Amino acid sequence: MASKETTQRRSARVRRQLKSVANGRPRLSVHRTSKNIYVQLIDDAKGQTLAAASTLEKDFKAGKKTGADTAAAAAIGKLIADRAIKAGVKDVVFDRGAYIYHGRVKALAEAAREGGLNF
Repeated sequence: MASKETTQRRSARVRRQLKSVANGRPRLSVHRTSKNIYVQLIDDAKGQTLAAASTLEKDFKAGKKTGADTAAAAAIGKLIADRAIKAGVKDVVFDRGAYIYHGRVKALAEAAREGGLNF
C-alpha cells in the first residue's frame, strides 16, 4: 500500500501536468474511498467549485445499494455531466488524482463523456 506521502506526491504530479494543458478549462476532480466516490468541477482561476456530486446524496442513495461499484461511479459521472452542462461548462480537464485510470475512476470518466463533457 502506498504511503500518504507517496499518494500526495503522485496527486501533485498529475495536477501539475493538468495545469500546463488546462488553458482555462475547469478541472473535474475525482476522489474515491472504499465505500463512496466523489467528484467536483473546480474553476482553479477563481478558486471555486462549480458543481459537485457524490454517492452520499439522498437522491442517489435512495435507489442504490452501494456507492462502491462501477455502476455507482457511472451514475455519478452522468450526474456531474448534467450539472456541469447546467452550469455552462462542456470542456474540462480530468483530474484522476493519485488513482489509476481503471475501474470506478474509468467508469466515472466514460459516463461523464457520454453525458456530454469533453476531455
